[in-house]
Amino acid sequence: MSFSSDVKQELCGNLPHARHCRIAELAAIVTYAGHMDVDGCLNMGVENSFASGRFEKLSEKVFGFKTSGLSKEMTRQILETIKADASLVADSVVYRQTCCKRAYLRGAFIACGTLNNPEKDYHLEFVTDGERLQTIIDILAAFEIEAKSVERKKYNVVYVKDGDRIVDILNIMEAHIAMMDFENARILKDVRNGVNRRVNCETANIRKTVTAAKRQVEDIEYIQNTIGLKALGRELENTAVLRLQYPDCSLSELVSLHDGRVGRSGVNHRLSKLSDIAERLRAGSVDGFRFKEEEKDDSQTNGN
Repeated sequence: MSFSSDVKQELCGNLPHARHCRIAELAAIVTYAGHMDVDGCLNMGVENSFASGRFEKLSEKVFGFKTSGLSKEMTRQILETIKADASLVADSVVYRQTCCKRAYLRGAFIACGTLNNPEKDYHLEFVTDGERLQTIIDILAAFEIEAKSVERKKYNVVYVKDGDRIVDILNIMEAHIAMMDFENARILKDVRNGVNRRVNCETANIRKTVTAAKRQVEDIEYIQNTIGLKALGRELENTAVLRLQYPDCSLSELVSLHDGRVGRSGVNHRLSKLSDIAERLRAGSVDGFRFKEEEKDDSQTNGN
């Protein structure tokens, strides 16, 4: 079954204790799932087995009669009790109390609600028409839940996409098992997303490190093939040789290979200088290049 079916099955498993709450839930089911047949009798149809089954159980508890083949007299009795006319829209007095609002919302969900599997996305909605749309919005607002609405073909849809608010709605409807399942799915999803974010971040950092190291090796090899590493001076040559020997090392690992003789900023400075030298060589700007003197500037960063 779908997650929606699981929720509806749980909701249909319990009956409100108070008669007025049973009437409120019945009113919602009639309002959102019922219709009048050609004989002027109330009919729930067979499209929604949860709604028709719940309607039968509530009617039996409230009125004491079976709902298969309702007569006009039975229909009149039901409509009078939920204070509705032939339009089947129940009067708000039926769900005036807070407990009855809970029951009405439960009946509305059984009749026209759906809830996506939280492992995919967070989306709860009620599919109805414009006349009945505002009632659901108002009831949710009474519990400080802001719902949005949209037209979808010939229907109007009231929907909530916020995970916390959906949990609140499940709690209001007293679907406590579904609420815990929803929360557990959210926790697993958040953990999985967090792991994915960290993996993506680490992958990006590794890619960045590999790209930088590859460029450094290319620059050093260019220097080696043009003027030779000996022309760089002892400090720069040492760093250049280490980078060639360990092309896959990160900056931190390369620092440790210097045996404490130079810090992170010092090694980074040397690598930047090597890249600058390579660029100047590529541009042909080597006349008068005094590597030994530039190495003195580099020695100032060795303790960093």
